[in-house]
Amino acid sequence: QRQLAESGGGLAQAGDSLRLSCAASIQTFSRTIMGWFRQAPGKERDERSFVAAISWNGENTAYSDSVKGRFTISRDNAKNLVHLQMNNLKPEDTAMYYCAANKGTWHSIAVRPWKTYSHWGQGTQVTVSS
Repeated sequence: QRQLAESGGGLAQAGDSLRLSCAASIQTFSRTIMGWFRQAPGKERDERSFVAAISWNGENTAYSDSVKGRFTISRDNAKNLVHLQMNNLKPEDTAMYYCAANKGTWHSIAVRPWKTYSHWGQGTQVTVSS
């Protein structure tokens, strides 16, 4: 069984909104930092870019500068779900979006490197046309 499964990607036009969801089957989900990353077309795995992260209790969030003010990360620990609300989409948001779990301690800088995340989903494609 896949531990993280993303959904909600698709085609959008510039200015549209999409909501991504990640269903987690991690036992310690309610005590796990969750993050969203994206990999642009043609980029290598090592170049997954940080998008957003949320602490285990939802009290702390972090965003990349490129999405701050447009994207919102949230979680529902009762349902083992993490969401990424994406508003005012731009063509440069086109990428494969991955949900990931980080079992470390929250720090707004430490949650940004993709290598600090131990579990990954298969990704969901978001394509934004101009």
